[in-house]
Amino acid sequence: MNPTRRMAPLLAPSLLAADFGNLQSEMERLAGSAADWLHFDVMDGRFVPNISFGIPVLQAVHRHCQQPIDVHLMIEEPQHYLSAFRDAGAANITVHYEACPHLHRVVQQIKQLGCRAGVALNPHTPVSVLEDVAADLDLVLLMSVNPGFGGQAFIPNTLRKVATLKELLVDCGSQALIEIDGGVTLDNAGALVEAGADALVAGSFVFNSPDPVATLAEMRRQLAVVVQGEELS
Repeated sequence: MNPTRRMAPLLAPSLLAADFGNLQSEMERLAGSAADWLHFDVMDGRFVPNISFGIPVLQAVHRHCQQPIDVHLMIEEPQHYLSAFRDAGAANITVHYEACPHLHRVVQQIKQLGCRAGVALNPHTPVSVLEDVAADLDLVLLMSVNPGFGGQAFIPNTLRKVATLKELLVDCGSQALIEIDGGVTLDNAGALVEAGADALVAGSFVFNSPDPVATLAEMRRQLAVVVQGEELS
């Protein structure tokens, strides 16, 4: 096996778009799907203008899911809740740069809890702000919509931003994965992977489709073709 071979991008359906009244059956349906992670958006009504779900729901999801849970904290003062989210089942914990005046400290807290540590950037935030912390990160989440609500349209500038972030991570010697969240569909997934994305969050596109499992399988198939094409070029 070629040690430099690029891995297929990870798929992380966003539970924000799932059927909240049937979360157990949603978890059971996704168990054998192409989903690598389950993306769990936490909103507090302060950092973003919406409120989603929190620790009790994460505990319930964790009891019934097979995949690691990718927790995205869109909240103020996330440092106060990190251990609680880890205990509830988080495998990845991502905080927002814009919500953390002491970002390095928060990243170290997450890593000490045994979780993958991620930092999210809003659409207006340049990737250059991560230069001094990039080497400590396990993932960087780029918001490709304004955070707070599902179903928004993809911001095209994200493609340029992915490429810029990829260069920064290479220059810093960082192994962090690049994750994209917001408006991801089959129309832009390939271009995002070509630009350097390693993980794609898709909510409405997956759960509003007639068959979410089939939609994830088709994403997996099409993205495998993109990665194979990169290896052959």
